[in-house]
Amino acid sequence: MPVYYTPKSRDHDRHQVTVEAYKHYRRNGYLIVRGLLPKEAVGELFDLAERTRMEKKRQTAMQENGRDPLKEEFAQATRVHMLSRIDAAAERGLLNARVLDVVEALIGPDVYALQSMMFLNPPGKGGQGWHQDACYIKTHPDTLIGAWIALERADEENGCLWVVPGSNHEPVYPPEEIGGGNVHAVDAFQDLHPVQNVSHLDDEVNTLSRVVSRYPSPIPVVLEPGDVLFFDSHLFHRSYPNRSPDRFRRSYVCHYCNARSWVPWDHDGFEGDSGNAKQILARGATHLPHASPSFGTEVYLAERHEESAGVRMMGMPNGMMMPVAEHQEE
Repeated sequence: MPVYYTPKSRDHDRHQVTVEAYKHYRRNGYLIVRGLLPKEAVGELFDLAERTRMEKKRQTAMQENGRDPLKEEFAQATRVHMLSRIDAAAERGLLNARVLDVVEALIGPDVYALQSMMFLNPPGKGGQGWHQDACYIKTHPDTLIGAWIALERADEENGCLWVVPGSNHEPVYPPEEIGGGNVHAVDAFQDLHPVQNVSHLDDEVNTLSRVVSRYPSPIPVVLEPGDVLFFDSHLFHRSYPNRSPDRFRRSYVCHYCNARSWVPWDHDGFEGDSGNAKQILARGATHLPHASPSFGTEVYLAERHEESAGVRMMGMPNGMMMPVAEHQEE
């Protein structure tokens, strides 16, 4: 007898998404949820950002040739990847239940937690040119979503994100410099052309900017601490260097996908044809390999219920389809 899946995560203090918010995300490719994270959660991630920054500063001071600009640039990295695999606070941020509540509604019900990035962006640093996230992290089916958590005010001066509403309906333009397989089937499109130098700050060099120019003006996403921007992986987005004289732009950015997707990717590499076994099952259930939280962060997976009867659809004489219960024998 068929086993039917009725997704329901374990009970918790849930943040519920409205139908209008869901429609806005599908139509425009992004959704801003104001004040989603409480002050305590923001504070823990902000403290993590500061610990990370001070460690980078200490490493810079220990450089034998501290005046080498290349070494300084490397040591003063404006982003740090995958702290969630080495720090409990970072894992709690990646698996924050309120963030996952929204992700579950938008691309779930089953959710993998894939990646975390801590952005520090001091004055004069940071910025990334036009790009689409799905060209870097590929999932099949293509279900990737980003969650951009503001740890302090992000605005035009200190380098907030800019987005192109509606560009989520575009295919992923394949960058010539980035390998790792394809998002779309090869030769499926008649006129999907490759692009060069995606993420480059200079629009004259980054040829994805030519596609962006077909749209109305991009909009800045101004956020306050605890606000979260959710955005589709096809959405055209970028940021500019921090132009403020004395303000940082600290943020924590995480990526997720539907846990029924095959994921030929992992930040730290993988063996074989899939990195699924290294991705945390954060919500729902999956038939695919997966990992569990390394630091014991609580996740609310799908509840399992035993059904005493199945239901099938039967054609009626009037042409309608009606559900008919199938009772198990004692």
